Amino acid sequence: MKTLIAATLAAALAALPVLAEVPVGDDGLHKPDWLQDTFKDLREDLGEANAEGKRLMLIVEQRGCIYCAQMHEEVFPVPEIDALIREHFFVVQINMFGQTEVTDFDGTALGEKEMVKRWGLVFTPTLIFLPEDVPEDETAVQAAAVAMPGAFGKGTTKALMEWVLEHGYDSGELFQEYLIRKTQ
Repeated sequence: MKTLIAATLAAALAALPVLAEVPVGDDGLHKPDWLQDTFKDLREDLGEANAEGKRLMLIVEQRGCIYCAQMHEEVFPVPEIDALIREHFFVVQINMFGQTEVTDFDGTALGEKEMVKRWGLVFTPTLIFLPEDVPEDETAVQAAAVAMPGAFGKGTTKALMEWVLEHGYDSGELFQEYLIRKTQ
């Protein structure tokens, strides 16, 4: 009987979501060690990402966002997702209510809060995946390969990152079609 209880308890604990301790900065945003500390000139960030053979990903977040916390504590730490981020993405964090200057691809420089308004973003987190080449006259949102507003589960998040890396947005296959194909 004790063995059955111990096995049941072990199985129940294994089924719990991954909860990772991710440091939180003075701005109230999570600060995983894979975030890039840049001057937030997106043209330079794209150049650096390309030089490292990575894709530029912007993550727009805000203090107190329970969905941001969910992504940082339950989704991003999943070993396969963490490895994808570290190996293939150059991630720059944008604070939805921050004042740090961001220079967009078209040369417009605004504080984070004003840039987020310019981009028309209203949900956090929002993950913006950029292509390797961005026209000089476009904003990050106009040029985005895809933008993911809100928190998604592990499987969807991993599949979206793989779809971006495979240039699924160029192939004509919708992400939802890709997701169905990958899960069958």
